[in-house]
Amino acid sequence: MRNFLFVSAENDALADCKAGGMADVVRDIPRQIAATEDQVHVIVPAYNRLHKNGRLITELKFNIRGEETVAELYEVKPKKEFIGIAHYVIHHPEIVEGNIAHIYNDDPEEPFFTDTIKYFIFNTAVAQAIKQNIFDNIDVIHLHDWHTALLLFHRKFHQDYAILKQSWFVYSIHNLSLQGIRPLNDNFASLNNFFPEVGYEYEIVKDDRYNDCINLMAVGIRLADEVHTVSPSYMQDIMKPSHKPEFIGGESLEEDLKRAFAEGRLHGILNGVNYHNMRVAQKGKLYPNILRQLFKWIQEESKKYKADILANTGEKVVNLIENPPSFVVSSVARMTEQKFYFFKKQPEALKEILTKLEARNGIFILLGTGEPEYEMLMREISYEHPNFIFINGQSEDIIDSIYLESDLYFMPSLFEPCGISQMLAMRNGVLCLVHHTGGLIDTIDTGKNGFSFKGENITDTIANMVASFDSCMDVYFEDRVKWNKMRRKAKAVRFSWENSIKEYYSKLYTY
Repeated sequence: MRNFLFVSAENDALADCKAGGMADVVRDIPRQIAATEDQVHVIVPAYNRLHKNGRLITELKFNIRGEETVAELYEVKPKKEFIGIAHYVIHHPEIVEGNIAHIYNDDPEEPFFTDTIKYFIFNTAVAQAIKQNIFDNIDVIHLHDWHTALLLFHRKFHQDYAILKQSWFVYSIHNLSLQGIRPLNDNFASLNNFFPEVGYEYEIVKDDRYNDCINLMAVGIRLADEVHTVSPSYMQDIMKPSHKPEFIGGESLEEDLKRAFAEGRLHGILNGVNYHNMRVAQKGKLYPNILRQLFKWIQEESKKYKADILANTGEKVVNLIENPPSFVVSSVARMTEQKFYFFKKQPEALKEILTKLEARNGIFILLGTGEPEYEMLMREISYEHPNFIFINGQSEDIIDSIYLESDLYFMPSLFEPCGISQMLAMRNGVLCLVHHTGGLIDTIDTGKNGFSFKGENITDTIANMVASFDSCMDVYFEDRVKWNKMRRKAKAVRFSWENSIKEYYSKLYTY
């Protein structure tokens, strides 16, 4: 029996510990590993809240900024119990709750400042827990994105944590565009301020664009035993240089990635989704679920934009109950450049789509939170267009209903490492319209189980997006036989974790 440790910033096996698709992966893969009768431990930060109903295991004492500090390790209960999986959180006063999904912080003046502080502390606490053998001799340590890469720094350079050399390290890239870049010196959230006693090789930690900075994503790629991207096409994309905004590639790390590929350390394995033990929405509850959640939000003191929630979104949804639409389009995503750059670049394109929808008694439901300028744009457009329902929040009940009751799921991502939303929609037989990029290439077969668009440049791509949207509606309203055939094919596709985990064992867990 092998013993695994998953280290991540998110874990959707726990309540209120999700900001994006990485949380789904960290929830699902341990379940597949446990099904093989191997043992899995999963650990995330507590963010000053997730430990409160947990069981204190031990205190962890370690040095940061030249002095001793103390963190606490708690075992916590997941949303669903599985034999062979244990879940933990690290509590420390400086591992704070963020303003993005109560996890990450948005520091516009100093990107990654607050997050670097909390993940520096989190990683060091995890290293100390391993040193104290809390998890009973770990064979494989699986890290996720830049938030956990400091463990590889500790393995390579920190003499207190030489024990980490006894484990096999896998590093998964979920989003290469977020790299955890911070100064080496002269900053509170700098590497040398937190670990003044650790000598390291500059060439291994440096950012190739900012020579006075550490790049934690680069550290993960350079030092892991195996490196993993969440789809084969995304792996190919990131070994090429970026040409923004037309193409998002390696983001300055393409040479490191090509080197890892040449060494046989880089692998592209498509994420999966659950087809068993999943939350199932009840048909016909989309609008009631939205209204129920809206009323909850307006009672929360911290909830922003209550006037928008009640007088704009709520009023529209009440009207939909009495006057149901003929065509429902939806998106569930973070309000970021990655997900909605095309709308921000050319809002007229979204307005044109909404006008075309209105002519056919169609609506567009968009659910998500994120960057303020994207949220503001969507709120403004929602006031202009009665058939645009912008739900500025997160709700599992609404999301499950959206995946079940939409006619078309829309993913206009600028780039997409894998994408889980399209798989969840397809699982219910909902057809998707996606940008032909990254993992969306690996999951949507255009004209057979979904629709896609692309272009030679941004203007061309946006024009093709609008045209493709027209084509989708034409098929739905004018060729329902073809539409239903495509729906059956979409529902029949299986992106199973069972298949993915076989590749994990054969390519990643090969120590």
